[in-house]
Amino acid sequence: MPALAGLRTKHEGRGTTVFAGVDSHKDTLAAAVIDSTGRVLDRVQVANREDGFARLLDLVSAHRVERVGIEGSGGYGWPAALWLLEHGVAVVEVPPALTARERSSRPGQGKTDPGDAVAIARITAREDSLPAVRAMSGVAADLRILTDYRDQLVAERTATANRVHVDLLWLHPGYQDRLQHLTTRTDLRAAEALLGDDTSVRATITRGRLRRMVELNDQIEELKTQIDALVAASGSSLTQIYGVGPLVAATILGRVGDARRYPTRHHFATANGTAPIPASSGRTVRHRLNRCGDRQLNRVLYVMAITQLRGDTEGRAYYQRKRAEGKTSREALRCLKRRLSDLIYRTLRADQAHADQTEAAAA
Repeated sequence: MPALAGLRTKHEGRGTTVFAGVDSHKDTLAAAVIDSTGRVLDRVQVANREDGFARLLDLVSAHRVERVGIEGSGGYGWPAALWLLEHGVAVVEVPPALTARERSSRPGQGKTDPGDAVAIARITAREDSLPAVRAMSGVAADLRILTDYRDQLVAERTATANRVHVDLLWLHPGYQDRLQHLTTRTDLRAAEALLGDDTSVRATITRGRLRRMVELNDQIEELKTQIDALVAASGSSLTQIYGVGPLVAATILGRVGDARRYPTRHHFATANGTAPIPASSGRTVRHRLNRCGDRQLNRVLYVMAITQLRGDTEGRAYYQRKRAEGKTSREALRCLKRRLSDLIYRTLRADQAHADQTEAAAA
């Protein structure tokens, strides 16, 4: 600690803005402090536990850091981010894709945790559109947990179904003519009946997998009921948008949390990956796909866009106008996703304003 106190004196009065970056892992946190020119002032590696958080806070305080960027603030970096937030430190989320791009711009340096921390700090200093990290609690936090868990169970069910299809192909070649899918209880019962009295090892394992799929279906259905109830209790008006059901609304609410962390719709579009990246050259003016941002949010916007294209909607009319302007089908779809991103942002902010007015009136 005395060394940190000395650092406070050393950098006091410089008048330069200082930023910090944190690369989070299960066991450790690598942190780097830079000035506004990108020059490294300090680097440390601390344990990912409370005594490490305290050292990280001392480092940030010693250098009078204006903003801390954390990669993985929603995962391994969440406890550290919450600790800093509780002590009045501004914290933003740095997407891994930006860190990888920053690292690749400096070839020959390899990949190390301290090096990544420096890259994260430089991104934090340079990018004003990074979303602020805010403590999440209540309905939004519960929806985030429930939707993530549901996605995990659905992925497990899909993987199990694929294994059962392979098993049945070995046991009963040509079964697919009678049983193409394994999605409903009727399908699962039919698959079990197909096994008959077969006592082979493969048939026994397949029966176990079929039982597991029944359990997964029950769990997924229970989660859907919980999610539907929480979305209804939240009072969100997202479900009034064409293509947004309770599951899509739950994902949006859980991933976004407090919409005020995004100052404008442009910041929100950057955070969800619908803000296109310019890729023009010479007389060719075009934009390419943005692979950064929250991919879960980007996925639900894609689902919304496809759903709107299938109906007689304003989104479909907008898509057709973009196609008439000469855009390819993919470019027109990206335009629609961006338009839907703006609509989601306006809806979230309107809901937040309504909630704030209700709370103020009650007080």
